[in-house]
Amino acid sequence: MTTQAPNAAVSLPTTLEEAVAALAATPTAVPVAGGTDLMAAVNAGLLRPAALVGLGRVAEIRGWQYLDGHALLGAGLTHARMGRPDFAALIPALAAAARAAGPPHIRNAGTLGGNIATAAATGDALPVLAALEATVLLASAGGARREVPVSHLLTGMDPLRGGELISHVRVPLLHAPQVFLKATGRTGPGRAVASLALVLDPARRAVRCAVGAIAPMPLRPLEAEAWVSALVDWDGDRSLAPEALAAFGEYVAAACVPEQPAGEDGVVPPLTPAVQHLRRTVAALARRALGRALA
Repeated sequence: MTTQAPNAAVSLPTTLEEAVAALAATPTAVPVAGGTDLMAAVNAGLLRPAALVGLGRVAEIRGWQYLDGHALLGAGLTHARMGRPDFAALIPALAAAARAAGPPHIRNAGTLGGNIATAAATGDALPVLAALEATVLLASAGGARREVPVSHLLTGMDPLRGGELISHVRVPLLHAPQVFLKATGRTGPGRAVASLALVLDPARRAVRCAVGAIAPMPLRPLEAEAWVSALVDWDGDRSLAPEALAAFGEYVAAACVPEQPAGEDGVVPPLTPAVQHLRRTVAALARRALGRALA
């Protein structure tokens, strides 16, 4: 198996400033941390980077810290590290997503920043970050820094610019229940057919939800969120009737897996069996996630 891009020049910086300087010096260079997606593309012949900037020695992006009601997470945090109990106490849904990211060798190598930069539809961390309304800190040469919502980065509204590197992710600490669930095509850890993150934000009296894997980026069913947030008794036990949970699931599914547009005759074509199954899957994930969060 190929473990390094053939003929690629490799830089191994030890600080963030050295890393962004290396990217600035070689605009075609590709940053690599865990390399779980990058090297798969290289081995498949889909990518031949001229240069690599290895981030494994940059200690400042491999930890986290508390900052003004937020957690500042280093982009080099591995899925294995995020899956540990101490991190789970901090951001439970992100820890659950990290534990579901794949077999041990993937969890040990894959990183939070890599999940965001690759922006694969099936990236388990992505719907969690979208539901938490996390922001991404971007570093570039000369000490330049900027911060953008992770959703803007993933949708291309505000993409990575040349020479920029994801250094940290800022996540609000909600101190409330949050859930991550995923459905796969086989038993055990694997790529999601559909995934869903749901968080409660008592300070804003809001339920936030994001659905992953069914579209190129996580989908936020904003109307469903607003509808169910208005039903929750935020000053009481926050429980909802089973009928409300089921209705929320259907609302989320209809928003994220919509009907096909009507044809010229005005008739809406029926959903295919595969799409019907996907809609039922999303509805079940949303219903279960909300039920667990409110339990």
